[in-house]
Amino acid sequence: MISPSEADAAIQLHVTCLPIESLPLVQCHGAVLRENIYAERDQPPFDRVAMDGIAIASASQAKGPRKLRVAGTQPAGAPQMTLERTDDCIEVMTGAVLPRGCDCVVPVEKIEVVDGTARLSLTEPKDIAPDVNVHKRGSDSRQGDLLVTAGTRLRAAEIAVAASAGMARIRVSSQPALMVVSTGDELIDPGEPIADFQVRRSNSYGVAAMLRDRGYARVGDDHLPDDAELLRKRLRLHLDTHDALILSGGVSMGKFDLVPKVLVELGVREVFHRISQRPGKPMWFGIGPQGQSVFGLPGNPVSTLVCLTRYVLPALDQAMGLKPADAEKMALAAAFDHRATLTGFVPVKIDVDDWGRPWALPKPTNGSGDFTSLVGTDGFVEIPPGPNTYAKGFVTRLHRW
Repeated sequence: MISPSEADAAIQLHVTCLPIESLPLVQCHGAVLRENIYAERDQPPFDRVAMDGIAIASASQAKGPRKLRVAGTQPAGAPQMTLERTDDCIEVMTGAVLPRGCDCVVPVEKIEVVDGTARLSLTEPKDIAPDVNVHKRGSDSRQGDLLVTAGTRLRAAEIAVAASAGMARIRVSSQPALMVVSTGDELIDPGEPIADFQVRRSNSYGVAAMLRDRGYARVGDDHLPDDAELLRKRLRLHLDTHDALILSGGVSMGKFDLVPKVLVELGVREVFHRISQRPGKPMWFGIGPQGQSVFGLPGNPVSTLVCLTRYVLPALDQAMGLKPADAEKMALAAAFDHRATLTGFVPVKIDVDDWGRPWALPKPTNGSGDFTSLVGTDGFVEIPPGPNTYAKGFVTRLHRW
């Protein structure tokens, strides 16, 4: 039996990166970038008008407010105009190129235009000075600057930056084909007739939902009974057609826990089986003949979701080339008595006190089968092996659902 940190290291050692594909920019939201994005040109690419108003030569107005003839209009998207006379001004729109000969923009709120003449109503000397209300060329970034690094999840801001860099297509990680497999004769789908001795199949729905929450769209689903021959047949098919298998159930030490044996028979090399933790101790991990990742999660629902969050999602992110996030730490909002000599994973609700500080309030379940207690929780904290009582304020690692 290995520790959680040893399990992390073993998974990281064996997970390989997924292939790269080039996609149109409009299809890249949520994808993981596999190339750097550099600035196509200076940003802004010109001295940009930051407010609607008039553009002037500030030095000519040093003696104070006066009337200026409006010599023309500079709209956004039009070639740059030139201010020919310093006693004139040019009407400008937000986003336009600052006209030549101008270095200051007076906003519309501080001018009055009557019959082609602008009257300035300024009270502060700072209202007329070089670069006032001007977004200077290259002040955000310079041509060739690194804007977004490979390994970044592409959200709205990154997509907009890529567009500004002129990238119509982007190289990103291919979406992995994932198969979620629940095992057990006792499992019955929602909506189907159910006997007193049976239970609803819920793990696969929760696993698939969490995968999709994290941006994994190619998620299949299968339910297999505790039958070695059928397990071999269906798991062989899934190994041939998927990048990763995520199984729940059948990995413990019981007579009908057939999954580890069948997987090994199919050429899946066992990397580890059992982790010194509660819940989720029976977790199994192996690598298929073509490098497929195979995760055997315990069948108890709390164990399934904890192991998925703690190990599977980080492994999939690694395969996508996603830069690892810094571990999140949080203080306990109440003392917690941990008797087990295993690492504990304890569900928590995050509360914010009157000072705006977040705290992790333990919400222990009634065992690893009590998944209803997870409703309303935000994740779980990692408690070191006991026996020990951890006081309020004890800082530990937080894993969000």
